[in-house]
Amino acid sequence: MRALIFPVCWLLLMSPAAWGTVFPDEPRARTPLVISAALDLSVVSPLLEAFQAAHPRIDVDFREDTTLAVNDSVSNGPPAPDVVISSAMPLQMARVNDGWARRLDSPQARAWPDWAKWRNEVFGFTFEPIVMVYRLDLARHMLPPQTHADLQQLLTSHAELLDRRVTTYSPQVSAIGYTLSQQDARYSTRFWELVDAMGQLNAGLERDTQTMLEGINEGRYWLGYNLIGSYAMAYAQHHPDIIVQVPMDYSLVMMRMVFVHRDAEHPEAAETFVNFLLGPEGQHVLAGQTPLFSPLTDMAGPWTARRLREQVGEHLYPIPLDASLLAFVDPARREAFMRQWRETFGSVEDSPSASP
Repeated sequence: MRALIFPVCWLLLMSPAAWGTVFPDEPRARTPLVISAALDLSVVSPLLEAFQAAHPRIDVDFREDTTLAVNDSVSNGPPAPDVVISSAMPLQMARVNDGWARRLDSPQARAWPDWAKWRNEVFGFTFEPIVMVYRLDLARHMLPPQTHADLQQLLTSHAELLDRRVTTYSPQVSAIGYTLSQQDARYSTRFWELVDAMGQLNAGLERDTQTMLEGINEGRYWLGYNLIGSYAMAYAQHHPDIIVQVPMDYSLVMMRMVFVHRDAEHPEAAETFVNFLLGPEGQHVLAGQTPLFSPLTDMAGPWTARRLREQVGEHLYPIPLDASLLAFVDPARREAFMRQWRETFGSVEDSPSASP
């Protein structure tokens, strides 16, 4: 787990009365804010820095961890985290459904799109495409895939060359990997044929996007399937041999889900942070400075849902943020799905130390 404490910027020349005028929505005293997040600090830093600049009397304690650890942090208190952020959408929904979230009644929460929130308790504040990634030198051997059909064709026509050189999430040990596989099966009638093709090539099953990106960059893998686009795009900015492809036939879209913990020790600071995420200030940072993408249709910038639709068309399928996510945490459904996965993929040797 990584934690980052952002220092407080003291405004020495301002009186407490002036503070109230400049920051009417903040707690009067210096306040800590604990955020438990499955979100890479390197990607979200511009957002945290902008929040800190706007609210200098709130000390942000950002605790980056795995989706499983973040999920456990919800009920492992006291103390509880003030804010919970995760890409594991079904786990977040299950926690909210069990009553762990505080309902927000702010202008930002009320104005947030209905399709990206649930009961004004949990909010999807990003719009991250799920992508394919390949090494630039793959093009020397074959035409890089642009669609799922292209990918399946490559896996069968270049089987010998791609043996052990393809990677994807392990749905067994990764919460987001399991969710993506379930959604793929929902949208594609050929999903299980793709799983079979990857199994025939002894594809490497990994627990996170970062590990897959590192494997592709090092040459252990040539091609990666179902990586989180925000991480892949940020990585590719500093690794020119890495090419990110948003599938042109259909692309799943994941949303980071955020809620204020019902037992937050600093609820005012927590609500201030979530309102910042949902408001124009936070969304402008997402759209302009991070590849997390703003879901708002009226937001301008290089990282927006609108810009993504202009490039890909209408083949973007956001994972629904509604009660249907609860089905994915049902143990019987999970076991049935994983049984079919193992039978189709073949031998699965997941590392016992791996985690979502």
